[in-house]
Amino acid sequence: MSQGQILISDKADHYLIKLVGDVRLTLSGSLNRYMDVLFGNNNVQSMVVDMLDAKAVDSTTLGLIAKLGLHCREQYQMNVKLFCQNPSIIRTLECMSFDEIIDIFQQSPEGFDAELRCLDAVTSEVDEVRQQVLEAHKLLIKLNPKNGAEFTDLINALEAD
Repeated sequence: MSQGQILISDKADHYLIKLVGDVRLTLSGSLNRYMDVLFGNNNVQSMVVDMLDAKAVDSTTLGLIAKLGLHCREQYQMNVKLFCQNPSIIRTLECMSFDEIIDIFQQSPEGFDAELRCLDAVTSEVDEVRQQVLEAHKLLIKLNPKNGAEFTDLINALEAD
């Protein structure tokens, strides 16, 4: 599996987050910090998550995407547009009810030209990572209570530490 990478573009209040390869927990700190910057911007015109080159995405990353989707809906009154052609990832997104808060497209976006740059790596403390994982999984359960069966033990273990 190819190592994961997160690329970003932000041009004139139009934002793109591109997930490439195998996107795992090691990248969640960087994505979470970038999203904190995004959440401070009141002029977001569009938000796109490009997963066309993603091979796999872990549940923490999915929780962060849920956080992004919920925030865009509540603060900007718009849905995130997510592009993905990987049947396994699409099935996971639908099972977790992402289609209720994010517009999912299975084709490539037309006319979307962005200058991408690699998201800066962030080294997070263990407690910070634990909090990010905890928040991400709680959001997945908020998105669809059926997700609780899969994540309750993890949440209980993280809260016990």
